[in-house]
Amino acid sequence: MNKDIFGEAIKDFYNQKYTEDIIVQAPDFDDDSIPISYLFRSYAEMPKIEQKALDISYGKVLDVGCGAGSHSLYLQNKQHLEVTAIDISEGAVEISKKRGVQRALVQDIHTLAHKQYDTLLFLMNGSGIIGRLNRIDWFFKHIKTLLKPNGQILMDSSDISYLFRDEDGSFWIDTLTGYYGEMRYKLTYKQHESDWFDWLYIDYNTLQNAANAHGFVCELLSEGENNDYIARMRMME
Repeated sequence: MNKDIFGEAIKDFYNQKYTEDIIVQAPDFDDDSIPISYLFRSYAEMPKIEQKALDISYGKVLDVGCGAGSHSLYLQNKQHLEVTAIDISEGAVEISKKRGVQRALVQDIHTLAHKQYDTLLFLMNGSGIIGRLNRIDWFFKHIKTLLKPNGQILMDSSDISYLFRDEDGSFWIDTLTGYYGEMRYKLTYKQHESDWFDWLYIDYNTLQNAANAHGFVCELLSEGENNDYIARMRMME
């Protein structure tokens, strides 16, 4: 069974074989969907927080989890930027190249080594790849090795505490089950089905505290309309 869900969906959309969207399953929540067309959006169609990140990207840029390559395509047209797009999806990287991304690689950020960048982009809930909150220390230690002096990390995420809010404003979060932003998902597309995987949504204060603990200054740049935000992290001088 091909488990490259995003790759298969992206290839179908690019090759004009689009018939359905990706279905997202999560324990204790109703199924949701990801419109494949959203992965092919232009700069004008992107949320303001993504536009903000692209506007302030500089130098040698790494687009982590590039998907269909929409962010990288925009950045390539800006002067003085050297853009590399990476994704674990072979299908996504294939289509990114066909769309014009000049440097797209099948690469897992967790195993990337011996390279450094001025801007690390983690967009479309970029904190998700951390997986679980207890991996955030490892994440920041690893990211330090990939960041040039005076470099920046641009990451968006969401505070999903609203999902656990009752009508009277109280919360029904069970603290014994771990951090409320830790989600577990499975994706299906046509006859394809992924394994279950961990995905982290992190509120800004928690991200800021973790970043500070590892020597980063964390700045809230902009907030979206759906409890989402974009943050910039740079090493303390």
